Amino acid sequence: MLKKRDLHDVPVLFEFMSHPEVFPYVRHKASSSDEFYFLTKQTLEAEDRGELISRTILDEWGQPIGTINLFDIQERKGFLATWLGRPYFGKGYNKIAKEAFFEELFFQLQIEAVFMKIRRTNIRSMKAALKIPYVSKGNESHPEVHSWINRFEDVYDLYVITKEQYLFHYHGEQHKEEMLEA
Repeated sequence: MLKKRDLHDVPVLFEFMSHPEVFPYVRHKASSSDEFYFLTKQTLEAEDRGELISRTILDEWGQPIGTINLFDIQERKGFLATWLGRPYFGKGYNKIAKEAFFEELFFQLQIEAVFMKIRRTNIRSMKAALKIPYVSKGNESHPEVHSWINRFEDVYDLYVITKEQYLFHYHGEQHKEEMLEA
């Protein structure tokens, strides 16, 4: 379902990213395939430096269909950004990719919290976030982060998924205690 990003997938991902229903919501936009190669190379280098975590989302046949990323990592916390190609909207890939990504983040990479800043006008992303049973609104619980994401204009709501919330939801109280003791 997920694999580390690589340059081989750039042509397919660029085509998906260029769609008018996808492009406005992509964090690192590219206007040409060459520019997307360059951005992908920069992404791979930034991951090597520990600044972000980036994966390619695959369909059931192993074909690239989008990306999922954790950006701006500081103090084991970062911001989630994900996009899928238009043909894959509404087919459950987003949920499956997020669950696989959270497993990797929380259990292999020791991330403590994942933030999502969602533009209040982005109804598709808002609905996707609200479907996650272990997400909580972060506007009040993380006021410093909420202020920072709205420092230029008050247009975002903040959501957060903590390792503890995720553990409790998927692995129950007993497993949570075992994992936290380890």
